[in-house]
Amino acid sequence: MDDIDAVPISDDSIRLGQFLKLASLIDTGADAKMVIADGLVEVNGETETRRGRQLRDGDVVEIGGVSVRVAAQSPDA
Repeated sequence: MDDIDAVPISDDSIRLGQFLKLASLIDTGADAKMVIADGLVEVNGETETRRGRQLRDGDVVEIGGVSVRVAAQSPDA
């Protein structure tokens, strides 16, 4: 897991569609909707088709062979 980039989020959770944009894995919300609906996104190793899926610290999202980990932002950041 050391080679997976961590993307910090400012709240306790974030929706999958928002996270894909935040992590620069897709460009727009419309792109997120399409790749998620097409079953191209995995969360923690399982295909996820819900754009509103809540992600939390430690969740791993994969799309197109690229994996990123959700990271809670430290309180002093």
